[in-house]
Amino acid sequence: MQNTEKERQGQTIVKDFIKILFLMYVTTMLLLLLLAWVLFKMQPQEMVSKIWLIAVYVISGFLGGFLIGKRAKNRKFLWGFLIGAVYFAILFGVSLLLYKGISDDWLHLLMTFALCAASGTVGGMLS
Repeated sequence: MQNTEKERQGQTIVKDFIKILFLMYVTTMLLLLLLAWVLFKMQPQEMVSKIWLIAVYVISGFLGGFLIGKRAKNRKFLWGFLIGAVYFAILFGVSLLLYKGISDDWLHLLMTFALCAASGTVGGMLS
């Protein structure tokens, strides 16, 4: 009896994980649309748009970590890290497809991974 309940909980957390990941990308899309509007209307300096882009990663990662932490009940930080890492992996995969290769800027790549994973971890810990 306990195995079926554990299996059900495992299936539920996986379904929640996928739903939350989708929500993270919807949040990313909305924030990027807002960024596009700000760039169009105000034409800010390049540094402002880079900071905004970092904020998009952090907000989406934190949101995902926080929500998966609420669902997971234990090891929240680990679930937060995992959702942040998967979020980054999908971003990275899409970038590979669009740009047909890896850029030479490894520092930027590692920094983006760190932002996504850390913000997911913090979101999970604070949930």
